[in-house]
Amino acid sequence: MRLEKPAGTYYLFFPCLFSTLLAACYTNPTFLPVLATSTLFFAGALIMRGAGCTINDLWDRDYDPHVIRTRLRPIARGAVTPFHALMFAGFECLAGLGILVQFPTPCLYYGIPSLILVTTYPLAKRVTHYPQFVLGLTFSWGAIMGFPALGVGLLDDATALQAVAALYASCVSWTVLYDMIYAHMDIKDDAKVGIKSIALRHEKETKIVLSGLAVVQVGLLAAAGATIGASPVFFVGSCGSAATTLGLMIWKVRLKEVGNCCWWFKNGVWFTGGGIASGLLAEYLFGPHQDDHVDTNAALTGVPR
Repeated sequence: MRLEKPAGTYYLFFPCLFSTLLAACYTNPTFLPVLATSTLFFAGALIMRGAGCTINDLWDRDYDPHVIRTRLRPIARGAVTPFHALMFAGFECLAGLGILVQFPTPCLYYGIPSLILVTTYPLAKRVTHYPQFVLGLTFSWGAIMGFPALGVGLLDDATALQAVAALYASCVSWTVLYDMIYAHMDIKDDAKVGIKSIALRHEKETKIVLSGLAVVQVGLLAAAGATIGASPVFFVGSCGSAATTLGLMIWKVRLKEVGNCCWWFKNGVWFTGGGIASGLLAEYLFGPHQDDHVDTNAALTGVPR
């Protein structure tokens, strides 16, 4: 489950948190359902990140022994058989389903299709130089979930749907950005064993690509906020912090140094993700609609008081 390497869990959780807080800014529920929903999302991220790792290791069991960073993974070193790993992945998915059913029923319809991406992402690196885009579609899925989790029907509310679409696309851009940095850690081994990545395809212009992704991410994040009528609190707090932290990371990261790429990958999740979440939380707590709350039951059912 990679519990000793929690960055992946945080990267999976933050889109869920962004969506929950953006939905909270839009619907203005009381704080309890926002906290409860965020807690459930974190538990789900922890479990499903573990399931994704297990599935990834199953697909990559013939590649991992040849890559320095991955050669000691349980399946790669023979500590766990593929059959036992498959059984464990099934258990993890069932545990994830147990959490998913704690949400309002529409979340089932939005959440279950993500399993297709979870199980097929590892194949992308075999057929395209842009597997990070597929990973972005997978890891950003939580950006869709916050609104229905707080009772907002996406198919019934065009504003919410537009905001979610912009937020999801923003999170996809963020995922491609940070995973491009992550891919530089394995770039030599990937080239030897035939694994494709965006880092290999654009090795000589990586920072230009990263800069473009950052502009797209922040622009789409701003579009999501503008769609719901966010105040300057959001644009300064979330968009401003994202632009600042991403710019700093792109400027400072040393792509030829594995340790430095690893440091920025592990800490960038807090710099950028934490900044965006803090801005959204401030918008929810102190924005112009902070006194216009609905009660807890209304927030969970989507019916205003």
